[in-house]
Amino acid sequence: MSYEVEIGRGKRGRQAMPLDAVSIVPTRRTRDPEDVSLDWQIDAFKFSMPVIGAPMDSVMSPATAIQLGQLGGMGVLNLEGLWTRYENPQPVLDEIAALKAQQFSPENTARLQELYAAPIQPDLISARIEEIREAGVVVAGALTPQRTQEFYKTVVDAGVDMFVIRGTTVSAQHVSETKEPLDLKKFIYELDVPVIVGGVAGYTPALHLMRTGAAGVLVGFGGGASSTTRRALGIRVPMATAISDIAEARRDYMDESGGRYVHVIGDGGTGNSGDIVKAIGMGADAVMLGTTLARADEAPGKGWHWGLEAAHSEFPRGDRTHVGTVAGMDELLLGPTNHTNGTANLMGALRRAMASTGYTDLKDFQKVEVQISPTYTG
Repeated sequence: MSYEVEIGRGKRGRQAMPLDAVSIVPTRRTRDPEDVSLDWQIDAFKFSMPVIGAPMDSVMSPATAIQLGQLGGMGVLNLEGLWTRYENPQPVLDEIAALKAQQFSPENTARLQELYAAPIQPDLISARIEEIREAGVVVAGALTPQRTQEFYKTVVDAGVDMFVIRGTTVSAQHVSETKEPLDLKKFIYELDVPVIVGGVAGYTPALHLMRTGAAGVLVGFGGGASSTTRRALGIRVPMATAISDIAEARRDYMDESGGRYVHVIGDGGTGNSGDIVKAIGMGADAVMLGTTLARADEAPGKGWHWGLEAAHSEFPRGDRTHVGTVAGMDELLLGPTNHTNGTANLMGALRRAMASTGYTDLKDFQKVEVQISPTYTG
């Protein structure tokens, strides 16, 4: 059952919930945290935690992608970022970290636009992928839909294991009168590697993306800490409702396809461990983390966080946001820690929440009872 609220005489809107609005409810049974499994598998690739590092230059470098892979997750390198534009991006990263210490700054944005105007070098794409591959972890790289046609052959030839197509919003039915759109269904069918695609924020567009053959869909639309999409475009989708809607699309697609399972990955709005818990509880199979991993001591952003959209040449929709540093990535993800605010030991928190509600694996935890918080005003 869904509820519409009258906005005015000529417009009604469906009520939707962010993750802040929902709470996980304990059941009659509890478990030992040691009995809980956080194992997650997508296609042929197995992981010991349901964590994907967001393809953002402030979060994932080849080194941090390798480190995340060795800890049991999957790092995704931004193949349109500084690592594929500069042979040595460290001076550029140092300069970005040293920009004015303020979030909203047209001068900072102008400098980001200049730095990201350097051309993408196909040989650097190959070199970065090879660097990660040599470490023996799953290799994942991301392109935007606009760049996929141009660079996907380079990416696949370099030996990527998982291909991510990530944009602010991605549809299976993009229409253009001036450019040849990316035919996702044909593209995914012809690739030899699994594809994760998104963002998507509703039942119907998610169902269409699942029909393209994608192995996973990213749920989210400009909801991260560094994004200004809500202010700039007036578009925002509350994540609790979005994940729940798309989990239902996954179930219906399984019936339609005779059992093919497409993974639902929460991408945005998971700035602390409680948000991660609730994203899984709402039906996500895994989460793609940006802000939370940008706080790691090893993160390339040195406590600053930004996305590719912050440097868009025509219409930037993001700021360089100060998130600070919390701990090393191992403590941040796996603990132990002395932080009490949900910024570290993220997987320990997920494990304990599952144990406290009586669940021992992620698939079962998607069935957990939730309530709307009494403090939520809508």
